[in-house]
Amino acid sequence: MNEENTNTHIKVDATEYQTQLTRKYLTRKKYVPADPSLLSTAIPGVVRDVFVKEGTRVKKGDKVLLLEAMKMMNNIQAPVDGTVDKIFVIVGQQVAKNESLIKFKMS
Repeated sequence: MNEENTNTHIKVDATEYQTQLTRKYLTRKKYVPADPSLLSTAIPGVVRDVFVKEGTRVKKGDKVLLLEAMKMMNNIQAPVDGTVDKIFVIVGQQVAKNESLIKFKMS
C-alpha cells in the first residue's frame, strides 16, 4: 500500500458515506473476544498459593489461586464451572498484567 490513506465506502442505515482509512487504522490489532475458559491476571503481582491441581473439578466462584498485588492478598476465583486443564504458573512466580494463569475445560 503506497498511499497514506485508502478510500472506502461505509453504509450507515440507508446513507452511504465515502471516507478514508488511515494506515494506523488498517494495521491496528484486531479485536479478539476473551476466552471464558482462560483465567488471566488483571494486575501484575506474585503468585503466593495455588489451591488446585490439573484435573481438579471446580465450580464458578471457587478459590483457585492467591495473588499478592500492591501489598494485598487477592483470592482469585474460578470464572466457570469445569475442570482445571492446565496451570501456567507456580508459587513465587511474578506475573504481568493479562498473563494466563489457569486454563479450564468447561462442563
